Amino acid sequence: MRTVAAPGAADLAAAVAAVAARLPPTPLVPAPALGQRVWLKLESLQPTGAFKVRGALAALSGLDEGEKVVTASAGNHALGIAWAATALGRRATVVVPETASPAKLAALDAFDVEVVRHGPGYDEAEAHALTLAERGATYVSPYNDTRVIAGQATIGREIELQAPGEVTVVCPLGGGGLASGLGLWASTRAGARVIACEAEASRAFRIALDAGEITPFEPAPTIADGLGGNLEPGSVTFELVRDHVDDIVLAREPELEDAIRFMATAAGVVIEGAAAAAVAAVRAGRVGDDRPLVIVVTGRNIARPRLAELLAAGL
Repeated sequence: MRTVAAPGAADLAAAVAAVAARLPPTPLVPAPALGQRVWLKLESLQPTGAFKVRGALAALSGLDEGEKVVTASAGNHALGIAWAATALGRRATVVVPETASPAKLAALDAFDVEVVRHGPGYDEAEAHALTLAERGATYVSPYNDTRVIAGQATIGREIELQAPGEVTVVCPLGGGGLASGLGLWASTRAGARVIACEAEASRAFRIALDAGEITPFEPAPTIADGLGGNLEPGSVTFELVRDHVDDIVLAREPELEDAIRFMATAAGVVIEGAAAAAVAAVRAGRVGDDRPLVIVVTGRNIARPRLAELLAAGL
């Protein structure tokens, strides 16, 4: 079991500097189709199509030049690591499940990184990546990593400047890196709340919080593939989400699919399955709050045939 520290003030400040040096703030735009006081934080406009590049930049910026990096990811963290490694001149190996999105695998081909496909799901890919790291590399978890969490917290810093005043930030929840970072940010800002949304088919946090500890379970397949899988034993995100996230809600598979269709047709925004969780929860009325809502649109990397299939099903 790895021991990972929660980000401190120095980690958060370093992440702000690392991200600001390479990435402009993503836009915050109104979403009248979802409500009068609902806004979209468009992380889908990041150069990799997803927010994960923030944590990757923060993590790799803190390493020595010669250090090799290995990671495991369902796709978007792999793209973030690949982008950051290219930008910073680092060597990286990314381990992805055999079931990783074709769109994400195709995007990885654009970078000079080693890609290893291993196992039917994220859990097996993660175990293999940890084994590779033992041979002489730094393992950068998609969520259970001090600097990665600090990098994701930079979304909150941008929201603070773009939406002053009371706000509820709604985000998807998988391994908890994003929710942890946003929760840490919200804990320092009066009037800020964070609601995290899991896919019902893979509710690792709901099960862990109900049990009082990280508990292995058998996840079901979900269109929100980036949220799937078990939590790493001892993950620091368990305590961070428990202590700093105000509520966790669930999204069902039909709701996720409908959210993807809705965003494309009513909001003009392409989102992937993981990003649909927050939208689905808001549309289902599970985020009850009188404050303005900011939905973090975490990514757009959905395979075109799958998107076409979902859109056709809604006709």
